[in-house]
Amino acid sequence: MSSNSSPQQQGPAARQAAMAELVLADGSATAAELAERFGVSLMTIHRDLDELERQGIVRKFRGGVTAQPSGVFESNVQYRLKTMRPEKAAVAEQALKHIEPGMAILLDDSTSTLEIARRLRLGEITPLTVVTNFLEAINLLSDQRGIHLMALGGDYDPLHSSFLGVSCVEAVGQLRVDVCFASTSAVHGGYAYHQEQHIVSVKRAMLDAAARNVLLIDHTKLGRVALHRVVPLSRFDLLLVDEGASQEALRDLDEHKVRYEVCVTKGGHDGTGAT
Repeated sequence: MSSNSSPQQQGPAARQAAMAELVLADGSATAAELAERFGVSLMTIHRDLDELERQGIVRKFRGGVTAQPSGVFESNVQYRLKTMRPEKAAVAEQALKHIEPGMAILLDDSTSTLEIARRLRLGEITPLTVVTNFLEAINLLSDQRGIHLMALGGDYDPLHSSFLGVSCVEAVGQLRVDVCFASTSAVHGGYAYHQEQHIVSVKRAMLDAAARNVLLIDHTKLGRVALHRVVPLSRFDLLLVDEGASQEALRDLDEHKVRYEVCVTKGGHDGTGAT
């Protein structure tokens, strides 16, 4: 039995799972490519893709499907977990320098802040209170000694693997933390942007609940916009970005008087900047 025919013979659910894994790994695919790969008709492929889109795993476009974000749609969390890992790791390492024992910190539902949670598992910064609505981070830190974990409730959103909605916003509003670490989909012209309104409301509440705010982004988000403005970059005390940021993008930050630090990926060159 070939690997191409196996998902087909196992049934639609197995085929759709294999298809999702393929698109999440490659970023995008055409319907024709998928039909040939899985040995089924284009009509069957489109039915499968309709189901994967309904689940929020992929987004259809004319002739194919993508897991990549756009100005209107955010990527599925499983895709985001696979992308820009060295850059996110570099930014998270720098973020740790702004965390001290005894602090209460807030992590949003971004895969950038998840890299902070991975490092907090080492137990080198304790005692610490961590507040988050991100199920991935909750699962990482739930058994960590020295960390008081506060999970924010709300409506569970499988696309983001996080708890959102009015009840989450209200829960955040009852808290006051030392630092909020957050990410966003795009940064341009002195503003942070995100594709989805219900995410924006939670991020704004988180920023309001913190004494200091730190924005974590990888360089691909600079110079991009999305549908909704989140907040002006002046709301952040510091922006952390990896060294892939272009000089043009950094000049834009300088022009808007954004304090930033350029974080070194493994094997990279040192560089920081601030205004």
